[in-house]
Amino acid sequence: MTLPTTPDTTLSRKAALAKARQSRRPSRLGRRAGATAEPDYPVSEEAGFPGLLKRAWQEATAAPDLPSAVDTLLTLAGHVPADIQLRALPAPEECALKVLVGRSWRTTGRGAPPDRTTGDGAPAAFLGEIGLNTSGRVVIRVPSRPPLAGEEDLVGGVLRVPWSALDLADYRTELAAATERLCASAADCREWLAAAGPDGRRDMLEGLKEAALRTAPFVLYSGGRQYTNFRDRNTLTGKTLWPGHPDCALSSLTTVPLELWSDSDVLMVVCLTLLVRSAGFARIEEANGTQLTTDHLAYLLERTRRVYNEVPGGQQVPLAPSTRVAELSDLAEAVARRRREIALKVQLYREIHGPLMHKVERIADAPAGDAMRQETEVCARVRDRLPVSGDTLAELGAAIEASPGWLAEPHGEFRTGLESLVYETVRAATAAFDADFAMSRGMRSLTALVEALRGQDWPKIATWDLPHFFCCVVPAPHARRYFDDSRTHLADTAWSISARMQYNSWHFLVGNLPKAPEIVARDYFVPPSIPDVAYYSDQHHHGHVAARVRFSIRSPQAVEILGRMFDGFVDLRLLRCEGLPFGEQDLLAAHRVSGFIAKATGLAAALVAGGADIEITAFDSQWHWETITR
Repeated sequence: MTLPTTPDTTLSRKAALAKARQSRRPSRLGRRAGATAEPDYPVSEEAGFPGLLKRAWQEATAAPDLPSAVDTLLTLAGHVPADIQLRALPAPEECALKVLVGRSWRTTGRGAPPDRTTGDGAPAAFLGEIGLNTSGRVVIRVPSRPPLAGEEDLVGGVLRVPWSALDLADYRTELAAATERLCASAADCREWLAAAGPDGRRDMLEGLKEAALRTAPFVLYSGGRQYTNFRDRNTLTGKTLWPGHPDCALSSLTTVPLELWSDSDVLMVVCLTLLVRSAGFARIEEANGTQLTTDHLAYLLERTRRVYNEVPGGQQVPLAPSTRVAELSDLAEAVARRRREIALKVQLYREIHGPLMHKVERIADAPAGDAMRQETEVCARVRDRLPVSGDTLAELGAAIEASPGWLAEPHGEFRTGLESLVYETVRAATAAFDADFAMSRGMRSLTALVEALRGQDWPKIATWDLPHFFCCVVPAPHARRYFDDSRTHLADTAWSISARMQYNSWHFLVGNLPKAPEIVARDYFVPPSIPDVAYYSDQHHHGHVAARVRFSIRSPQAVEILGRMFDGFVDLRLLRCEGLPFGEQDLLAAHRVSGFIAKATGLAAALVAGGADIEITAFDSQWHWETITR
């Protein structure tokens, strides 16, 4: 059941509609889609984020003392770093947590917990509360706040926290200083925005609307206000709110005088603008789950500055003299310049903490023992099955470059050598990395792409849909133990992953093209350019929950076609459903493997440019069924 990349004109309209209504799930091939009364594989209510929050709350309520309970809530029972949650707290809650348990993102390590007794049996001066809401945030009832149950959608109940008179005095001092800092920061941001003028502010808002539209989900806070492009809680342009929607916080500011902007909006616009200046849209995700304040912005930029300056050579980025916006703007631009410089020398990647969708940019060490061992194993397996020679992936790539013609010819059970190379490389990666699944995606018809690029037919490319793309998913045989020990369930899961990866290819492709009206109007994300390693990704994405995508590596690669560079055109992904997470050395080896696939794809595109016809017909639902269940 190969999915065509062009309409099948031999079918009548009635037959074509009947075929379109057929299920593509491997176990239901040829049957009508949507014919079952309930899902074949229902997902437990305890799966994903709600289950994690429930377990974290239960663990917190069983903790022996308040500091231990707070640590459990901050880390969601060990699933995220505590500093993300600490930086999510509005100023009053931040001050309260520092006073009550000595925890603050502004200091390293844990402060000494204060004496929790009220003294001489005296009653508490104030009975506060700590809870966990359904978005995963730690919430705190401070003296100026009503009970949490009436204000928050709580996971469970609340922890009652008695405040002594000394706690209240310390809190008042801390809050006064925090309020003064925040007011000064908001005034500084207003002054900076005023200096930009109406046109400059309009450009900022337009740029941020584009960022919200073209960036993966993010959830940010300014005081008690949430800014997000994520699902049905959207307050910014995204999947729910179209560009210009009046409910979008950015769109609503376009014609409003600066004097009428709230402090939350002022801080949001300034912080997001400088984040984008420092590394493009993707930097926004490094603030995911935190407060948008100039203090937090300065923290993120300073952390990045120090990491970048550890790379030898080039122009070092100086320390910002203060957290004033003008100086942070200079720092953001200097960080961006330094990033472009070091990206040629080192491997950048991102670490993703799935429960809070928070990303941290890292610089990888050099490949060492594990990475070299994995590359050696992949090479041995690929050499054994493909007409290539060499001891490293670079050498294998050079061998293909010296004689690429076989990529366009039948090889083994595949119509083209390129298909065979993709499959054998992914299969080798599944084994070498001890992955439960490995996969690689790409475009089915390089011939059609080359033809459209030559004619600069951007409208045509914009109309291509999921069947124009493929993803080869190879599960380890043992992976069926996570899916009822059933090959059928495993094949259906592999195909659902494949279909989602086809969507990703579709979602990224046009982001590499000129912004013709048809391209601008189409839904797409900015294509990824650096790899990432993710922890506990089986939380929010429904497909990840169903496929149990707990730990993963994603290694996107650019491919040059007719002189145009396509970022994120192919990738290699590795998944583990349980066990140990992948590490940095795994990522480095995986990135070399995906680079090998990208090189072969680029060479195949060059063959097509010279007159060859390369169309990948494997890796559809029938192929996944036959490969996995036989």
